[in-house]
Order: sequence, then structure tokens, then C-alpha cells
Amino acid sequence: MAKDIEVGGHSSFHAKDYQDPPPAPLIDAEELTKWSFYRAIIAEFIATLLFLYITVLTVIGYKSQTDTANGGEGCGGVGILGIAWAFGGMIFVLVYCTAGISGGHINPAVTFGLFLARKVSLVRAILYMAAQCLGAICGCGLVKSFQKAHYVKYGGGANGLADGYSTGTGLAAEIIGTFVLVYTVFSATDPKRSARDSHVPVLAPLPIGFAVFMVHLATIPITGTGINPARSFGAAVIFNQNKAWDDQWIFWLGPFIGAAIAAFYHQFILRASAGKALGSFRGSSAN
Repeated sequence: MAKDIEVGGHSSFHAKDYQDPPPAPLIDAEELTKWSFYRAIIAEFIATLLFLYITVLTVIGYKSQTDTANGGEGCGGVGILGIAWAFGGMIFVLVYCTAGISGGHINPAVTFGLFLARKVSLVRAILYMAAQCLGAICGCGLVKSFQKAHYVKYGGGANGLADGYSTGTGLAAEIIGTFVLVYTVFSATDPKRSARDSHVPVLAPLPIGFAVFMVHLATIPITGTGINPARSFGAAVIFNQNKAWDDQWIFWLGPFIGAAIAAFYHQFILRASAGKALGSFRGSSAN
């Protein structure tokens, strides 16, 4: 709740009861000298590795359990609902574990959106994305090393546009799905929310995990659900089949566009940063 403060005994105004962090510098050379910076990169690598390991294993397990030609049952396995829970649940767990170390991005699209909003520096964004992609490759590599026959036979968890859907539909699904995720990230971590809803504890990883879960329910039948370029890239590198590479651009362009739209919407419309900047400009011009 904002507090009324008397100014000069005349009128009162509402002071902010939250503090927005200052914009991150484009290039912060100082952070390169800190162990916490490299610890955060390692955390992003390990988190993405674990994310791909668990989720790809879930996808392959489901396909093997429903393969009737191999003794499976048509209605066996965890189903699409279970796959969605695996992705959403792992994001909840990993964001909870790494939020205090790296911010819990685990997704180049999330990192890109936060970079556009000046939440992270360019150097941090680039190294986070590299760590996420490398972690995804290693996670899928572990799955293949443990279950090579199943991995190759059941598609390696690689994303691809499903038959019957146009490229435009797949791209739109990735844009909208990533927008939902990144918009949720911004909203769940907004310092303004912490102040306004201080009487209602907000566990940020929970809505973020639910966003991933809900998007997977909607878009698994269309693209297998990317909304995370590292997830799609890591699976494509290890599976290494034409279909995974042919559609790969969708799983980079779509999430990056969705993340950019979410960053703009939250920062310049919901938080009215554009209006504040314009007001500051007019004030300085008047002086």
C-alpha cells in the first residue's frame, strides 16, 4: 500500500513502495571479474542440461509405451498431458533452484526478452544463451548415450512442424506461446507486484511453470512445442535428421519475436515506461 507523504504542508502524493532496479549496462566489464557471474553461467548450463534430460526421456518413454508394433498400448504412457506436466514441472523446479543464482532463465528467448528490457547486459545475455544451448546438447546427448536405440527410433524428442499445419501456423504458435511464457516471467518477477500484493506471497517459479505447461497443452500437436530455442537446438544437434533442421528456423525466429513483443508490452504499455520517458524529456526541455 502506497503511503501519503506531506510536502511543504500543502498537498500530498503517493510515494512508490517498491524500487525498480536500474537498467543493466549494455556492456558491463566489471561483472567479468566476479565469480558470481561465472557461477550463474554454470547454473544455466546445468539447469538446461537437466531440463532436456528429463523432458526428452519423458517424450521418448511415452512414444515407446504407445508403440503397438512393439508391444505397447495405444492409450499407454503419460500422454500429452503428462508430457506437458514434465516440461512445466521441470521449469518450476529448476527456476526455483536457480532463480537466486542466475535468475533462472533456462531459455534463450527469456534471456533475450530480459535483455531487451535492460534487465541483463549484452555480455551476460550472450553467455547465458551459449550455456543454455550447450547444456541442451549435453542433456540430449546423455539421453542418447543411455537409450540409443529408443532415441533414434522415436525421434529423439526433436521438434518439427506436424503434418497438416502450414509454416505460418507453426510460426504463429511459437510466437504466441513464447509471448505467454515471457509475459508471465515479467509479471511474476515485477517488483511492483511484490509491493502491491505483499499480503499474497508470490512464488514466481509456479506461474512460470504453469505457463510452460499450458502452452505445451495447446501447441504439442502443432510443433511439438518449442518456445525455447535451446531445447529445439539441442535435440536437433543430437538427433541430426533433416526434418529437425528444416524446421529449426521456426523455433528460433518464433520465440525471439514472441519474447520481443512480451518485453515491449510489459515495459512500455503495462509499466508505461514510454510515457515516463516522454514525461522526463518534456520536463528537461522545459528547464
